[in-house]
Amino acid sequence: MTRQRAEQRGREAEREAEMWLRREGWAILDRRRRTSLGEIDLVMRRGTTVAFVEVKWRASAAALAFAIDEYRLARVAAAAQAVGHEYCRPGDDMRIDVVLLAPGRRPDHIVNAWQP
Repeated sequence: MTRQRAEQRGREAEREAEMWLRREGWAILDRRRRTSLGEIDLVMRRGTTVAFVEVKWRASAAALAFAIDEYRLARVAAAAQAVGHEYCRPGDDMRIDVVLLAPGRRPDHIVNAWQP
């Protein structure tokens, strides 16, 4: 897959993950939030929980096992730490979630994926 096509597919996956999370009761706070430490795909809120969400799409469900690693999660966590104050209110919980997508299967939502 070319870099341009991969970027386009990533954006489509982010929209798909956002729609799925919204159906699950989450509200969107931000998309593709860039920081000097990295990018956060989605920032979502449900009640007093703010989730900084990494979205990964793969062409096969088997490839999802290798879609996310500690390095990527650490970058998302660092970015979330840097901008969390912009989205969180006093008393809110903040966490890093992952949504994994592949054709023909339901999204896999990994809650609180980063535990330093």
